[in-house]
Amino acid sequence: MKTELSRNYSAVTEFILLGFRTPPKIQILLFLVFLLLYVATVVGNISMITVTKMDSRLQMPMYFFLRNLSYLDLCYSTVIAPKTLANFLSNEKKISYSGCAAQFFFFSMFVTTEGFLLAVMAFDRFSAICSPLLYPVHMSQKVCVQLVTGSYICGCINSMIQTSFTFSLHFCGENRLDHFFCDVPALIKISCADTFVNEIVMFILSALIIITTTTVILVSYASILSTVLKIPSTHGRSKTFSTCGSHIAVVSLFYGTVFFMYAQPGAISSPEQSKIIAVLYTLIIPMLNPLIYSLRNRDVKDAVKRILHRKWFSH
Repeated sequence: MKTELSRNYSAVTEFILLGFRTPPKIQILLFLVFLLLYVATVVGNISMITVTKMDSRLQMPMYFFLRNLSYLDLCYSTVIAPKTLANFLSNEKKISYSGCAAQFFFFSMFVTTEGFLLAVMAFDRFSAICSPLLYPVHMSQKVCVQLVTGSYICGCINSMIQTSFTFSLHFCGENRLDHFFCDVPALIKISCADTFVNEIVMFILSALIIITTTTVILVSYASILSTVLKIPSTHGRSKTFSTCGSHIAVVSLFYGTVFFMYAQPGAISSPEQSKIIAVLYTLIIPMLNPLIYSLRNRDVKDAVKRILHRKWFSH
């Protein structure tokens, strides 16, 4: 059926983002909730970037990576949130074809980059705990920059493949996306072409990225656990492993939602489920990440106190 329709298609120049199908009053409420989440995300991540940049005691690889994590959270939530907020107050809810492609490209790039960066952060903790004497060599400034750059390159490659495959599909006059932003499952659903290859490519790429990065994370933490258990004192074990707690929490949130969204063959079957999960990883997780790191990390909390103390007494 899709193949027959694709022979007679008219080019789609714009998409309509249906978003959340609720009464106008609920739309206003959702606007306020999304606005609150986005403002909290912006304030939290900019604060984390500022604190880790300004405080001289946080000029270590761990906080260099954390600063990049906050930057990625800020970027990919900004790719989605402003347009979503505007659509809550608009009757048309339109996005141009090129705007949709650009939104998807940057969102995919930043999210994929974050996945690789979380694996890099696990390797950083592995190097610091399992090879403390070689840590300055393993994690020199040059190596840290190369690892972050590599994460961006991997994110960009995945995004280019996904975007080129998705936007090579034919859309036969149907331009209503049952989502609040341009994402693969929603785009595949309205295409009139055979989408089997696209679904397989999405599944394979997502699975490959998740398997690769989670393998690095699991192997790193298995080695960390083995090293920590050899420490004789309970206090020593607790103190050493406490530096990993925030990262484990962030990894669990991020990979849990991404897996349920993209790495299942039937992931595109439930639009409503997709929207709820999408809210988690586009707004809630980017908002929670700086909170998790600031509340669970003594160095960050102490740095915030020092900065506030200096500003207070400077006046």
